[in-house]
Amino acid sequence: MAPDPGSSRARALRRRSTEAEKRLWHRLRDRQLHGLKFRRQVPVGTYVVDFLCYENRVVVELDGGQHGDESTRRRDAVRTSFLQERGFRVLRFWNNDVLENLEGVLQAIGGTAPSPSR
Repeated sequence: MAPDPGSSRARALRRRSTEAEKRLWHRLRDRQLHGLKFRRQVPVGTYVVDFLCYENRVVVELDGGQHGDESTRRRDAVRTSFLQERGFRVLRFWNNDVLENLEGVLQAIGGTAPSPSR
């Protein structure tokens, strides 16, 4: 059986993480945020998402400066729609948000966690 091209692409992306991805992953891994299990660089359909919490149906995408141009924004919108149609909530943050306000980014992501049972 041939290897899944999405998985090999995801592995390559994990090896080439940006500084923002490394910092966020350091705080999301091992269920550190509200006990949520996040994975990084996960294939979903034809896309590889930056961070995914299956149990909470949340995708976190980090965008660098290249996401500011019109054609990339259109591609991002198509990608977001694809994910939303499959039941995922998509949160997008600029790399600078992570680098300059990591706690605020974590608070926004943590806000998607289900409330504890009473």
